[in-house]
Amino acid sequence: MPLASTGELITRAAAARSAVAAFNVITLEHIEAVIAGAESAGAPVVLQVSENAVKFRYGRLLPLARAAVAAAERAAVPVALHLDHVQSDDLLRQAPGAGFSSVMYDAARLPYTGNLAATRAAVDWAHAQNLWIEAELGQIGGKDGRPALDAHAPGARTDPGRARDFVAGTGVDALAVAIGSTHAMTTRTAVLDLGLLGRLSAALTVPLVLHGSSGVPDDGLVAAVGRGIAKVNVGTALNAAMTGAIREFLAARPEAVDSRTYLGVGREAMAREVRRIIGVLSGAGG
Repeated sequence: MPLASTGELITRAAAARSAVAAFNVITLEHIEAVIAGAESAGAPVVLQVSENAVKFRYGRLLPLARAAVAAAERAAVPVALHLDHVQSDDLLRQAPGAGFSSVMYDAARLPYTGNLAATRAAVDWAHAQNLWIEAELGQIGGKDGRPALDAHAPGARTDPGRARDFVAGTGVDALAVAIGSTHAMTTRTAVLDLGLLGRLSAALTVPLVLHGSSGVPDDGLVAAVGRGIAKVNVGTALNAAMTGAIREFLAARPEAVDSRTYLGVGREAMAREVRRIIGVLSGAGG
């Protein structure tokens, strides 16, 4: 089927108090696994390509993007493409021609005023290209002599009032909020601040996004969706599933040299994890 629109998927999910799973992909096996898992679950899905993934692919967006488009157009469920954690304006401008309907523009490394200005400029350009755009607040804290925290730091929390001002000042279509999850967690021990999430949901009219979801237990994900998260980003969980399955396979078969054998095992493991996570989220809808 034709490529889906990330914005349309997330807007519908937010209205239904449910969430769409968005999986970061690095290889063709990731792409195929995400789509297979989504088809098995009978649910729409978002394929995300991060700026770091583009760097891994020698700085070239199109090879992975074109593979994702080709796979998505042959999927039995709606599949959208999202360009994730973009800091490079040059990469941002490649998104429309590569099949992406949405971008997460990441100026979180900048102080608040710099993030606001950079994100506003990115939004103006993106909306002119019919791109849906997500962002997040940068440094949080810094009051009363306390050091500022990056949005990705374990102790970072998004202030509802500042978030409301940021959304109004930038015109973003969705906001990723810091409520206790962090990127690249390999243990599912993150404790979300659900009270804060409730206040953020009440303060904002745009859909909310949870980054670092691989570190959140299932009950935490269910509770987060119930309190307003409409897009759930997952990356590390897929890599852990793939790597674990390949390690086990090669440990039992040290003579194996055909990469299709162990990559196939890794792909199947990722597809199972995709289906599992989508199943968790589907049970969280309001």
